[in-house]
Amino acid sequence: MEPSEYRAKIDQVDEQIVALFAQRMAFANAVAKYKQEHGVPVIDMKREREKLHDVLNASPEDVKEYVPLLYSLMLELSRSYQYRLLGVGTELTRKIESAIDNTPKLFPSNVTVACQGVEGANSQIAADKLIVGAKIMYFTSFEGVFNAIEKGFCRYGVIPLENSLAGSVNQVYDLMQRHEFNIVRSLRLKVDHNLLVKPGVKLSEVREIYSHQHALSQCANFLATLSNIKIIPCENTAIAAQNVANSDRRDIAALASRSCIKLYGLECLKASVQDKDNNYTRFICISKDLEIYPGANRTSLMASISHEPGSLYKLLSRLYALGVNLIKLESRPLPDRDFEFMFYLDLDAPVYSPRFIQLMGELKGVCETFTYLGSYTEVI
Repeated sequence: MEPSEYRAKIDQVDEQIVALFAQRMAFANAVAKYKQEHGVPVIDMKREREKLHDVLNASPEDVKEYVPLLYSLMLELSRSYQYRLLGVGTELTRKIESAIDNTPKLFPSNVTVACQGVEGANSQIAADKLIVGAKIMYFTSFEGVFNAIEKGFCRYGVIPLENSLAGSVNQVYDLMQRHEFNIVRSLRLKVDHNLLVKPGVKLSEVREIYSHQHALSQCANFLATLSNIKIIPCENTAIAAQNVANSDRRDIAALASRSCIKLYGLECLKASVQDKDNNYTRFICISKDLEIYPGANRTSLMASISHEPGSLYKLLSRLYALGVNLIKLESRPLPDRDFEFMFYLDLDAPVYSPRFIQLMGELKGVCETFTYLGSYTEVI
């Protein structure tokens, strides 16, 4: 047979598949109505396992490995279809809808914001961009920022989440597992690292350079060109600049932002020494209460899944079935559970979409634990 003849036969089979799929979904509709009338849960894992076992046994050997994937997706689509027909609402979906209705239309200004570090830190720069007239309280650690939000000391907190060169801030991801908070806004901040010294100090005099570990890693190529200089990590880039300014020594320098030059009376010995110019840090603005401001089109979630084959696939296939775009997937180890992980997901999903509300109502059924972290816009 010619290729065109094979294609014609494939087209015929596809027409039959579409017709049979529509018929199957119609039967799913009938099952959904029965479940609604009789108070029966949508998910029947025993039935699904039996179905997968039956179709696997009936499959020809040459396609047997593909059949479970096909039917797993089909079952996810059927389940999603039933949820939509039933209009299943949950405590979470009602909470989201309430936040959409009750959050002010404009993001507030002149409110108290928690940041880690000191004046001149990138967190402070991010806070000023996120919140007009921010009244900043500084804390020595990221955990201090989370505690300030939980205890109501500050309305918002600003935390670095990831860097385009150095990757995720793992400490923050680990803290997210231990604290209750909501993300209300995010920001991508262009970051420049500059070698700052006391006025009049030359590069040949410098014997030690201080900065945050992430800043040091982002300037690795520049630091590799220096000899006989000790590199010392510290809590924060601005703290490094502050320590240089307050020290009696003239042989120390800091990698910090340009705002620290005037702030601490320093000079810039070398400007923009990061390895790449497209150096961005993403910051999140967190709050105790759930606030969803107009235009929210990005959603963050945290989920753990069962430690068995196909668990992550079931979660991701639910996103695929509803046409929701996954823009970030991060994993961190779960404490006291060997080789098991918490997954962090960022979704490109307008909060007003019916598919988004449907997804929020369904995810609890495919995850061991599931935490909605908020819907928001990202400032660029």
